[in-house]
Amino acid sequence: MTDKRIYQIGLTMINGVGDILARHLLQTLGDAKAVFAEKRQLLERIPGIGSNIAAEIKRPEILQRAEKELAFIEKNNISCFFLTDTDYPTRLRECPDAPVLFYFKGNTNLDAARIISIVGTRNMTDYGRELTESFIKDLAKSIPDVLVVSGLAYGIDICAHRSALRNRLPTVAVLAHGLDRIYPSGHRNTAVEMLESGGLLTDYPSGTEPDRPNFLRRNRIVAGMSDCTVVVESAEKGGSLVTADIAFSYGRDVYSFPGRIGDTHSKGCNHLIRENKAGLITSAGDLLSALSWDIQTSATPVQTELFFSDTDVPAPEQNPVLAIIRTRKEVHINELALALEMPVHKLSTLLFELEINGKIKALPGNIYKLS
Repeated sequence: MTDKRIYQIGLTMINGVGDILARHLLQTLGDAKAVFAEKRQLLERIPGIGSNIAAEIKRPEILQRAEKELAFIEKNNISCFFLTDTDYPTRLRECPDAPVLFYFKGNTNLDAARIISIVGTRNMTDYGRELTESFIKDLAKSIPDVLVVSGLAYGIDICAHRSALRNRLPTVAVLAHGLDRIYPSGHRNTAVEMLESGGLLTDYPSGTEPDRPNFLRRNRIVAGMSDCTVVVESAEKGGSLVTADIAFSYGRDVYSFPGRIGDTHSKGCNHLIRENKAGLITSAGDLLSALSWDIQTSATPVQTELFFSDTDVPAPEQNPVLAIIRTRKEVHINELALALEMPVHKLSTLLFELEINGKIKALPGNIYKLS
């Protein structure tokens, strides 16, 4: 076996080895081929492996299955991205539980300059459909190359994909099964159309059924490969809330459209906003402003005005961050981000500097106040 992809694919097929443990094996042994070449006795000594998993690694069926999968993806012009590849998407690589390997069929840049995940309920209302369509239409006018990511499911997902296609935006669907099928089957035509500008992505090999746990697991990719996650409509429980929680845990921006009090299809969105896990938006303009994507190149970026040296920290009335915290006494990081029109991940750096310099104090729950 000379094709390294056989070993890379095989690494994902070992029973008991998930993405985090696979990363540990790669860090310990160097590459996927070395994992299969290592002696069983030595494998057993690696923390987290033990005799059972070492035995699984040595099963010849693993690499045999990997060879068949390689033949399948080559026959169907499917690409596979391994964690250590230079073209593995940067945003996704930053996530601690990112897939060690995933498969992609399509035609788009997975490291596009701007990527947005749009998720929501499968039981979409007319309000949710109209909101999704107008939101994406306005996005396309302002950012004609933004990549839209969703999950090809019923409701908001498929609405987002179709709206992106109508407005000539690239769009990628993250699937909960192998690329030998499309689920739901009624979305096949849309999936085929997406291959021209966008594509289909999954970390599951061919033959994998669209079982319920797979949908929850794939949400980490939806959240991890984008700059932010937007929740349009969501009930009190659902996969879109899981995606939002994962994005929040990654330190990525999360935004949500509010709904009427008592509206079942908006309870999840209102909950995210109430818990300060999502910024409130009512339009594409709100999102672009919050992400600072609407700032002209000739304008002075907000973050440039906020940076300061360790020896010359501005007074509260001179520094926008300190001024807002001083006015509101205690403020959540999402509120600050909206007020300053700055992405959370950039704001976090500034808050850290202020904390180090003793100007602010971090409280539990991402809340800050003046020292």
